[in-house]
This record gives sequence, structure tokens and C-alpha cells, in this order.
Amino acid sequence: KWCRDLKILYLQNNLIPKIENVGKLKKLEYLNVALNNIERIENLEGCEELKKLDLTANFIGELSSIEALKYNIHLKELFLVGNPCTEFEGYRQFVVATLHQLKCLDSKEIERSERIQALQNYPEVKQKIREQEQAYILKRAREKEEAQRRMQERKDKKQTQMESKLGFDRRTAGNCYLSPDSLQDKENHQAEGDAEQETWRTIEDDEEDRRFWEEPTPYTPESRLETHRYIEEKRRAKDNIRESKKREKPLWTLVTAEGKVLNVNVPKLHFSLKDDEENNQIILDLAVYRHLDTSLLDVDVQPTYIRVLVKGKPFQFVLPEEVKPDSSSAKRSQTTGHLVVSMPKVCKII
Repeated sequence: KWCRDLKILYLQNNLIPKIENVGKLKKLEYLNVALNNIERIENLEGCEELKKLDLTANFIGELSSIEALKYNIHLKELFLVGNPCTEFEGYRQFVVATLHQLKCLDSKEIERSERIQALQNYPEVKQKIREQEQAYILKRAREKEEAQRRMQERKDKKQTQMESKLGFDRRTAGNCYLSPDSLQDKENHQAEGDAEQETWRTIEDDEEDRRFWEEPTPYTPESRLETHRYIEEKRRAKDNIRESKKREKPLWTLVTAEGKVLNVNVPKLHFSLKDDEENNQIILDLAVYRHLDTSLLDVDVQPTYIRVLVKGKPFQFVLPEEVKPDSSSAKRSQTTGHLVVSMPKVCKII
């Protein structure tokens, strides 16, 4: 669907490479496409009511393309400041002589005397503009080749870095395999590996940033795109790291290296432990969330302790007496939703 009655359209600072798909906006009066990557003026013939066109800080080098604006008979204001064509000798004279309907160019009003003089010198100025355009087109061709070369170099360098990182990960994995098979040692080694990898990544990123931002680069549409892609890559990389850290399950120390079982309450749930002497059992009442799906609970009763995983988070408690795991039972309270675990004692009442 086209907004056929649209009168003002702001499209500035969007890295737009070409003016297109606006020809059906018959009632459009003001179009702002400043700070984009536009290199020529085109496809505006259909904007019959266009009065103001802002092309500030683009890359228009084909100044002769303004001839396409002759058909926009209501065009009064045109902004081309910051475009390569404004550096051409005779730039203003050429525009003033070409667009008779124009009243203001680059915020400066066009006087009647200025237009008369521009029309008198038009053939000479037009020839100069054509020559400068040709030189600019050749320059742009070289810039595009250079941009392609730089892009390929970046891809190759990135591939090398990825291969180097892969080798680092394999080395780290090998070291982890050789480490002692105790939880504490694994945690320590994992922390050391993560710290080493984080340091390596930070140094690499800082060095890459320094090289990228300090390297002299011509101001071209390609360099603007390259900068945009680089910033986006860095942003996505940071987002991915942040997301991966969120997804990583933290390692909790449940048993020390000496084999001592610890009391742990990661989900921070209220609980009570009752010694039911009459039935010779210990009853744990764990206040899990009432509407929590039972499938998210994992109960593990051992002779000396009980461990409950609540949505992956461990609750562990050392029991005051030895119990029978095989005879233990767990159920949810019908009223509170609490998890109630009954654990018969090993020692019988005498």
C-alpha cells in the first residue's frame, strides 16, 4: 500500500545507496535523504508536487544527473552541501542554469542576475562539469576496487582469527581432559580457562579496534558501509557473549574435594525438616512455587542427604540421620503445592 497523500518524508541517515520507489508519491512536497550513500539523482520524476529536496552529505558526483529534476516544475529548494559535486568548478552556475524553477540552492537564494550570468556561460560550464565528472567516475572506480580489496583482506584476517581461536579452544579442552576428576578442580580449571580466553579475546578485540579506527580510509560509500558493518559485528558479538553467559549454567559446589556434602539452597526456598518419631521417618517440606510444573522438579534422596533440583537450581540438605532412599517417597501438597518428601530412617525404634 502506498501513502498516496504523503507530503513529507524523512529518510536521512539510512545508508540508502539509490533513490527509488518514491515515484508514486504524487503529493510529496519535501523529501529528506541527507546522510545516505546516494551517488546520483534519479527516479523523482513522479513526485509531481516536490518543492524541497535535501541531499546533504551524500556522494553525488554525477552532477549532470540533476537534469532529471527539470520535470519537477514545483521544486524551489535544493540542498547538495557535502557532496563531491560541490567541489567541481562551476558547480553552482551549472545547477542554477540547469534548473530554472529553483529559487534556493544550499540555503542561498538565487538572484535573477546570478541566473542570467549562469545561462550566458552555460556551454563552457557544462563542458567543464562533464570533464570533472569523468575524472570523478574514474576515481570512484579505483575506490571501489580498493574497497573490494580491503573487504577481502578483512575476510581473510577474520578467517585466520577464527582458526586461531579454534586451536585455542581445542588446547583448552585438552587441558580440561587432563585435569583431576574432582568438582573443585574442574571449577578452578574452568575459571582459569575462561579467564585466559576472556583476556585473549579482550586483547584481540582491542588490537582490532585500534587498527580499524586508526587506519586511514577514504570517505566513500564503501567505507561508510564497512564502518557500519564493523560496528554491527561488534554489537552482535557482545550480544552473543551476553546471551551465552545467560544460558551457561553456573557450577555450584555441592560436595567439597574432601567429600563433604554441603547444605545448598540456590533457589532460596523456605523449607522445614520434621523428625516424625512415631513413623520413624524424616519429612522435608520444601516450599516450591505452587504453580510450578512437577516435571521441573528432580528429587534425589541419598542415605545422608537429599538433593532437589528446582528448574535446574539445586537445593541440598544434609540429613541428621541415615535414611532409606529406596523406601522414600515424594509428593506435592494438594493445598500449598509444597514438595513433601518422606524418608524412612535406617535405625528402627527400640
